[in-house]
Amino acid sequence: MRSVEAGSLALAPAPARAPRLPGGRGLIGLVLPLALALAWEAAVRAGLAQGRLVPPPSRVLATLWGLSASGELWTHVLASLSRVAAGFGFGAVAGIAVGALTGTLPLARRLVDPSLQALRAIPSIAWVPLFILWFGIFEASKITLIAVGVFFPVYLGVAGAIAGVDRKLVEVGRVFRLSRLALARRILLPAVLPATLVALRTGLGLGFMFVAAAELLGASEGLGYLLLDGQQLGKPDQIVAAILAFAILGKLCDAVLVGLSSPLARWQDTARDTL
Repeated sequence: MRSVEAGSLALAPAPARAPRLPGGRGLIGLVLPLALALAWEAAVRAGLAQGRLVPPPSRVLATLWGLSASGELWTHVLASLSRVAAGFGFGAVAGIAVGALTGTLPLARRLVDPSLQALRAIPSIAWVPLFILWFGIFEASKITLIAVGVFFPVYLGVAGAIAGVDRKLVEVGRVFRLSRLALARRILLPAVLPATLVALRTGLGLGFMFVAAAELLGASEGLGYLLLDGQQLGKPDQIVAAILAFAILGKLCDAVLVGLSSPLARWQDTARDTL
């Protein structure tokens, strides 16, 4: 009798999950920033806090609306976005290539990696005078600075992922007499792809950090220039509006990158998919 009951329990269907609303995962991420914004707006309106240096969200949104209506905001957004896109492209390609080289060839790793690790420790601001001296104050120096910022996280992610591939997988490939090309395509590439995608997202985030530094030091347009202009004219609402524009633009670009790369890692069966 107990065995029958145990069997019936084992065969009982799992309880159905509660249905999820479309886009619910994305919308829930807005709860915290909206709550903080509403709390600060209420504190300023109630006289509990001053909104002079940290303006309330209503003033920031009004500033964004004014900049958008005049077209000035879109000029700065397109300038920053084009610089990030160019720098990210160059830095990501170089990082993947050098990371694959040092990850697969021990001699290249011993020869190149120590120098790259030393260069990685140099602050980003230290490159600016040299790049301006080499490339001038125009776009080339800004794109080069962004590419340098993107290069190092991508390089470390790719090289570390290749070095961390399970040796047993490689030995299985050799047992089946896979060629070097087939071994890289069927074993190494799937093994390093998840870490490479994470490295690309990290590099993209640093690209936005470096474009702000580049535009603060010499630019006539861009969100970094909008920050500097607000600081020089004493407009905290413009400064916060530029920061908010950076946050929204960076999040949208990250979402696009995740959307484009998700099909490449769809084969993964991770615990996160069950949560």
